[in-house]
Amino acid sequence: MKDSFLTGNVSISNSVVPLISTNIEFNDFLGAVMVRWGINRNNYRINPGLYAVGTPDKLSDVFVTANYKLSFDALRKNLSWVSGWILVLDTKGVNVWCAAGKGTFGTKELVNRIKLTSLERIVSHKRLILPQLGATGVAAHKVKEETGFNVHYGPVRAADIKRFISEGYRADKEMRRVTFGFKDRIKLIPNDFMYGKFYLLGALALLFLISGLSDKGISYRDFAGDGGPSILSVLLAYIAGIVITPMLLPYIPGRRFSFKGFYSGALVFIILFLLKLTGSNIFETLSWFLIITAISSFLAMNFTGSSTYTSLSGVKKEMKFSLPFQIGFALVGIILQVIGKLN
Repeated sequence: MKDSFLTGNVSISNSVVPLISTNIEFNDFLGAVMVRWGINRNNYRINPGLYAVGTPDKLSDVFVTANYKLSFDALRKNLSWVSGWILVLDTKGVNVWCAAGKGTFGTKELVNRIKLTSLERIVSHKRLILPQLGATGVAAHKVKEETGFNVHYGPVRAADIKRFISEGYRADKEMRRVTFGFKDRIKLIPNDFMYGKFYLLGALALLFLISGLSDKGISYRDFAGDGGPSILSVLLAYIAGIVITPMLLPYIPGRRFSFKGFYSGALVFIILFLLKLTGSNIFETLSWFLIITAISSFLAMNFTGSSTYTSLSGVKKEMKFSLPFQIGFALVGIILQVIGKLN
């Protein structure tokens, strides 16, 4: 089936290059929404290679991106004002920033793609415009040595490309700054929400089983009275780590995501406590504090891979420090929950 963004072909220097549209259609929008919810995320990619925008010639700029379709779409929709070439690297369907860290948006792949597309015959200049977030994966001097092409790092966001070019291929501080605003964080919540669904189901099942315990044995007849509050508490703990933490990220104290998740979980616990939904005795109340904060803290750490706040080494260091506490809180919480039910 033909991709909707393909509109024809451009012939140049005995090569035929696919011509693409810069318009984002409903199918593109729907695909983006599905990917945000984790649907077909691993296959949301396009074929690597060279593409044309507008009516490019040998003097037109060459823009480099990943074959993750969200990255590709973000670039092409911001090139409606210009004719140019888009060189798509094979990043295995991973976005530019993550692919640069993994090495797929890297020197070897860029050099290989230049040679495979015979780019030196397509354009008469030696200028490549790469996204700034791909800089960690590309050694510009090696690209120059092996292909003769010069790497120019463009702005962080594709929306600034027009200004970048108009200012002589120079990026000011604003173009170089990596921001992570509320809108950016909100976009990432649905995927993380779906990613942790098995943790959620496991916790719900365990706490529901415990809710049926009592000093008289096991019974689930009073589901609303026994299981309902348990399910509500686990759901809110999940929301605290997956939704509340990223939404309020800059305003929650501390640098560690595990601490931020802990604070979000503590807030949820306080609300449940005030609503008298944390059990009928001190054991159950304390257990819910430990369980809710452990769940929220653990899930909040997942957001480190989506944010601009941490590095890989920082994530590993935080996990090494925080995981024992989270596991300990959860285990002690479960033990206290059982004691409370049997008390």
